Amino acid sequence: MSDNPILFFICALGVFNGFLVALYFLFFNRKGRVQNLLFGLLVLFLSMRIGKSLYVIFTPREERNIALIQVGLSACFLIGASLYYYLRSSLEQTKVFPRKWKVVFIILSVFIIGVGVVFPYQTNGSFWNTFFVYFIYAVWGIYLLLSAYILKDVFARLIAKKASTFDLWLVGVFVSNLLIFTAYIVGLFYLYFIGTITFSIVFYALLIFFLSKKKREDIFEDIPEKYGAKKIATSEADGLLIELKKLIEKNDLYKNTSIKISDIAKEINITPHKLSQLLNDNLGKSFAAYMNSYRIEEAKKMLKENQEFTLEAIGFESGFSSKSNFYATFKKEVGLTPSQFQKQFL
Repeated sequence: MSDNPILFFICALGVFNGFLVALYFLFFNRKGRVQNLLFGLLVLFLSMRIGKSLYVIFTPREERNIALIQVGLSACFLIGASLYYYLRSSLEQTKVFPRKWKVVFIILSVFIIGVGVVFPYQTNGSFWNTFFVYFIYAVWGIYLLLSAYILKDVFARLIAKKASTFDLWLVGVFVSNLLIFTAYIVGLFYLYFIGTITFSIVFYALLIFFLSKKKREDIFEDIPEKYGAKKIATSEADGLLIELKKLIEKNDLYKNTSIKISDIAKEINITPHKLSQLLNDNLGKSFAAYMNSYRIEEAKKMLKENQEFTLEAIGFESGFSSKSNFYATFKKEVGLTPSQFQKQFL
């Protein structure tokens, strides 16, 4: 099998094009979108892992560079996280790479690099092949489960035949990763090369899907306003805004520092995209600004009535994630710092 030129061509073509796509999204795509960066990372780590398999299959054992094998396995450790955060950023329409996500990637990177330094593959091959590789795949599998969970609403729309091109793309990316993961699990026990073939197949399947869709700009670009969804009817918008206001005030949702637009959209039975459109078109606010307006009012109330609380405590109690965020947002919206505002009522 290792000297089959057709098999080598099929596998190598997928890996080569995978690296080209990854490089484009990481370094040459001018859109500057978080989603595109994460997609680039996902394809890069997949290509590195598949490239490692290709190298092992078609290179005689005595000629192999052990460092390349370790790099390929290490890249596999980051595939799951890249997939999960790509899907999440796409669903939540993330505009800025969250600090928490960066911390996760840093921790995972430091961990896998640390293991590679302490237990290099060259002298600890049995450790990597009989134990650590299972741990790597377990982490990938956990992130696949998390990815499936955050796609539950997309799956529901797919079943109801209401899925958009964007929804279908996300499902396609998820299923492709699931197939590659499954192929590698099978490859641990039988037909090792199946993972490399699967990658090439799903790579070109996604490419064909992308090129065949008329609304493919939804996938890798922020849709310009004139091409976006039609404006929500006034009667519907008014009803949704009333429902939204009741939900937030009844449950004090603004006090939850980790609340996401998808969480609230689910409660009023609309998509995160539609909720974002509702707020922007009818209130002229982003989701963050809308939630902060509630937090500012709560903070103003506490600054007037709770003189015994520290300013930092008032900020956290109002729903702000940090002291600096509280001070900056309050000053921007009110025109005074929290302490200046409070002094008016002393």
